[in-house]
This record gives sequence, structure tokens and C-alpha cells, in this order.
Amino acid sequence: MYKQVLAALDGSPRTELVFRHAEQLARMYGAALHLCRAINVPAGVPIEAWALSGVELSEKLTEDAHSDLAALRGRLSPPLPGRDLVRVGRPAQVICDLADELACDLVVIGSHGFDVLDRLLGTTAGRVVNHAHCSVMVVRPPRSA
Repeated sequence: MYKQVLAALDGSPRTELVFRHAEQLARMYGAALHLCRAINVPAGVPIEAWALSGVELSEKLTEDAHSDLAALRGRLSPPLPGRDLVRVGRPAQVICDLADELACDLVVIGSHGFDVLDRLLGTTAGRVVNHAHCSVMVVRPPRSA
């Protein structure tokens, strides 16, 4: 059913849950597992990072994201085929573009709570669900007891 699975990972606490869901589906269907991270300069960037030029900051964030994805891929045992991809841009657009480029059958992405800005603009997951040309699984954290 699925041959190309794209796991959209953002480095948040929900990354592990999304990663494990995507891994399980890729193994179940014998699919390639692609890991992606969109780099978007977050509001909470440490003040010392602003001393870097735009290019330096982008390169540093991209380098860190590649390292994070490589570490996750290194935990796959046995390994799965797939690529680790980092792009600078708006997360939903990056995810949809990569899903198209890789001819993905499924995108696995995490959900998160709705704050005021999310209610006005919509979440990344919501945008991906509405704009991806393939199926999208939104992974939610387990319910609290």
C-alpha cells in the first residue's frame, strides 16, 4: 500500500512519537522512510544566534537538523532505505513539496495544541492535510490517564 513514507519531524518532544509511527508503517509495508525537517527561524532563538548573519544562522540550523535526522536514522535497526532532507522555508510548504518530489504515498506528522495564532492561521499539520497530494497521518500524543 505504501512505498514511500515521509516523516515530518520538527525536533519537538513529539518527534519520537512521529518517528516511531512512521518507522512502524514503513516496516509494515516494506516502504522507504524519508525523514525531513523544515528550517524556519523560530521566535525563541537564543539571543547569541542573532549575532550570526542570515546565511550563517540558516547554515547552523540546517547543520543541526541534519545531525538530528542522522541520529534518528542511526537508531533504525535494521536500517530502512530513505533519505534525510532538510530545507529552509515554511514548514507546511516544505513538507508538501518534498512529498511531491519523492512521490510519497504517506506523510506522517505530529499534531499540537491550538494557541491563538494557530486558530487564526491554522497549524502546520492542518495545512499539510489540506494541501498534500498524498495521504497524511496526524499523530497525536497518548491521552493522559
